[in-house]
Amino acid sequence: MSGPGPGTVTLIGAGPGAADLLTVRALRVLAHADVVYYDRLAPTDDLAAWAPRARLVDVGKHPGHHRVPQAQINRLIVASALAGLRVARLKGGDPFVLGRGSEEVAACQEAGVPVTVVPGITSAVAAPGAAGIPVTARGLSRAFTVVSGHDPLGEGELAGLAQLGGTVVVLMGMAALGHTAAGLVRHGMDPRTPVGIVERGCTERQRVCIAPLAEILTASAVQGMRSPAVLVIGEVVRLAPGAEERLRELAGVAGAA
Repeated sequence: MSGPGPGTVTLIGAGPGAADLLTVRALRVLAHADVVYYDRLAPTDDLAAWAPRARLVDVGKHPGHHRVPQAQINRLIVASALAGLRVARLKGGDPFVLGRGSEEVAACQEAGVPVTVVPGITSAVAAPGAAGIPVTARGLSRAFTVVSGHDPLGEGELAGLAQLGGTVVVLMGMAALGHTAAGLVRHGMDPRTPVGIVERGCTERQRVCIAPLAEILTASAVQGMRSPAVLVIGEVVRLAPGAEERLRELAGVAGAA
């Protein structure tokens, strides 16, 4: 255990879910941690081996249920550091990509606790990539936009995304999928725009659903797609293996109807 005096906090991006996508730096920090506060989406099967000297504390949130509120998480990591411990805060993806890492950093800074960040591979890029979908591709998309779908997007946000061009990536967007798809069409996005849903990307349980924007809610329901999942909207989805065949099949069904 660390000695008396202020400890430290390190926010660690654990990547999109696969244990072997943690960085060397992340593993080095875990190896010397006294306590690890970890999230639901972080890889944890080998956590006891990675952090052999640490107390492991689950502070993960589930959709619609924050068992440990964010304010309490902030208090826990600060209190542990003030007690002289080396604190590792293990978060899925990257701490600063829709991960509330900035709030945890601010809490540490306010308390005078030294805090550093170990970047992680964000699922916004990794999950589509694992499904064969590049978020940018020459001639198809030269930009991508990442948005949170945790709360339904407002009309102004939907209108902006519909006219923005490029690729739209939505994290935490399954609950509001119907609202998002209908809103984008309503604000002018082509209903034939291909959409890919990557469930549990970069893991052995990865699944992919591909359909036109106007059909994605139905297709998702048929396949039983669930969170955690990443939504990719744009022409780059056509580059996924089998995507063109699937889109032609759905277009044929829609035409026959």
